[in-house]
Amino acid sequence: MLAPREIDEYILPTERRVIRVRQHWSVLLGHMTSTALVLGALVAIDTYAPSSLVLDNLTWYAGLVAVVRLTIIVALWWVERIVITDKRVMISKGIITHNIGMMPLGKVTDLTFERSLTGRMMGYGKMVVESAGQIQALNEIDFMPRPEEIYEALAELIFGDKKQTRSHLLAKPRRR
Repeated sequence: MLAPREIDEYILPTERRVIRVRQHWSVLLGHMTSTALVLGALVAIDTYAPSSLVLDNLTWYAGLVAVVRLTIIVALWWVERIVITDKRVMISKGIITHNIGMMPLGKVTDLTFERSLTGRMMGYGKMVVESAGQIQALNEIDFMPRPEEIYEALAELIFGDKKQTRSHLLAKPRRR
């Protein structure tokens, strides 16, 4: 009931899924680091501050809030999917409120691929997908895993010859 629908349910029978990924796991590093720092500070407070029942309860509940916050962030990352078909790019987000952003490939006028030093070391990049004078729901897709492979497949789908595209090598065959 609360679980989001599988994004493949939104793919039309006339579409072919080319790529299906979630954001790179390194998008979680900042959240994991801040949670670890908060938990470390709470342990230090609990260890070095004078012992009191109120302080013990406050540090325990603050630690619980930090862990629950990180759990929710990881769950949201886990259910988010980026799907590229031969006709559109879609992003599915959310657990309770389910949100699907979509851009038809026919509207794409420019495709930019950016990769920082950290992105090269960790294996992610950023795609900027632009359409004619409009800001779409999928303007920037950050922390894209396997960025070269996805960029090549997407560029081929948008700008290449549809009959000679290599993007079929990335897709899993669909059952009929």
